[in-house]
Amino acid sequence: MTTGKESQQDRARGIREELLDLLEGMDYCLDWKPDPGSWSVREIVYHLLDTPEGGVHTVLGGILSGGLAEYEVWADRTNMTPERQTCDLETVLADISDLFRGIETALDACSDEDLVTKSALAHLKSYDRENQRTAAELLDGVFARHWGEHLGQIREIRETLGV
Repeated sequence: MTTGKESQQDRARGIREELLDLLEGMDYCLDWKPDPGSWSVREIVYHLLDTPEGGVHTVLGGILSGGLAEYEVWADRTNMTPERQTCDLETVLADISDLFRGIETALDACSDEDLVTKSALAHLKSYDRENQRTAAELLDGVFARHWGEHLGQIREIRETLGV
């Protein structure tokens, strides 16, 4: 588990850079799917940006400020809306920037101790489970691990399209 504030900040910057690199040149194919049952890049991105609801940055800030006691996570939702379906790549990138700015703000205001001691109850709705998660566990699981898996999906789509 990555617990130190600086390590979390570095990891968040790395994830952001990787996502932005993967999206480079994909403006014309955000909605392409390798098959009807899979997700498009747009769906993957908005799934990441709004899981948990409100985004990981909102939940992280709430946990670290002490203002959030519990939150819900739905693992199988694209979080698409009619508005998001029509966003151009510039808008998608702005939404990504907002999330990462929120993560940076939350991490800037916390201590290493806050990351491992402050927590909230996570209701994992898709699995009908719940558990208490520290801010560091949120960043390791819902953020780093989860985002890493989906960045792999985007990478596969890029490779399939030859982008």
